[in-house]
Amino acid sequence: MQRPEPQSFDRVLSSMCTEPHPAAREAAERYLATNPGDPATYEAVASLEERAVELLATLADHPTPTDAAGYVTSGGTEANVQAVRSARNRHDASDVNAVVPESGHFSFHKAAEILDVELRTVPVDDGYRARTDAVAAAVDSDTALVVGVAGSTEYGRVDPIPALADIAHDAGALLHVDAAWGGFLLPFTDHAWSFGDAPVDTLTIDPHKFGQAPVPAGGLLARESAALDALAVDTPYLETRSQATLTGTRSGAGVAGAVAAMEALWPDGYREAAERATENAAWLADTLAERGTDVVEPTLPLVAAALPESEFDALREAGWKVSRTAAGELRVVCMPHVTRDALRAFVADLDRIRE
Repeated sequence: MQRPEPQSFDRVLSSMCTEPHPAAREAAERYLATNPGDPATYEAVASLEERAVELLATLADHPTPTDAAGYVTSGGTEANVQAVRSARNRHDASDVNAVVPESGHFSFHKAAEILDVELRTVPVDDGYRARTDAVAAAVDSDTALVVGVAGSTEYGRVDPIPALADIAHDAGALLHVDAAWGGFLLPFTDHAWSFGDAPVDTLTIDPHKFGQAPVPAGGLLARESAALDALAVDTPYLETRSQATLTGTRSGAGVAGAVAAMEALWPDGYREAAERATENAAWLADTLAERGTDVVEPTLPLVAAALPESEFDALREAGWKVSRTAAGELRVVCMPHVTRDALRAFVADLDRIRE
């Protein structure tokens, strides 16, 4: 039986995943059969996971990267679920809530349902950033967690993280930053988003997005080990006697691939990729605007533009892998695999469709 070839990235313009770095691909294959879920048995990959956390903490400007708490998750969804779970477990109230901007990832809705936590969704401003007045009005003594987004999935926006930290801590809550996509771009910007910019308690950052690690390789970081201690359960039949992760058995491929990618690319390789992506996003936004298309000005390299449904459907029929925002705009994410030539071909197809 002939098996289908893997997905080509040539016309993928909407994904926040990308082709892995060659060193990451090789490292992932070497560690396929290892299980970081039992670090006492699989010591080599456990050591690599410590290195992965240190590298992620360095990117996120943790005050002491070598002592940072965290682990390599299956992706941003698991990390966000775990952040909500940790905050719930550390909060005194019996009925807790989490306050999330409407730009928050859908994983927070999953977390709320799974964990029986009330999700309070607050509006964003005209720039698609969390409204601090709305967040302040939503928190109360039962609030366990306030969420800020650093690189939103629809518009690439960065919430006012320091202000959200103040609101959360004044209410006796914790602050979680979802930088799943933005985390590998933001170190090369002036945005305030990291442990070094504000008293962030937990943070999601995914190597398998702009970090160019193989899927799956997400990341959960915490300022203090107490955040992971709140997640620990006994594992009496393993050599490792407790476990703070959600999935249990995990492939070492993601861990090893993440380390290999970060060691190969941090910081200069990521800086170059971020600058190239930013230039590509600016070019696409300007080119679409010149053609009379309404474009949301990009902050990070993500372009949203108003296209009629007929044009969007025609682009899909032409083989372009594009998606829409909730409001219906075309959404293009300028990942490392997205070249200027690909964007020129995309615009040429759009011009042809409009003729």
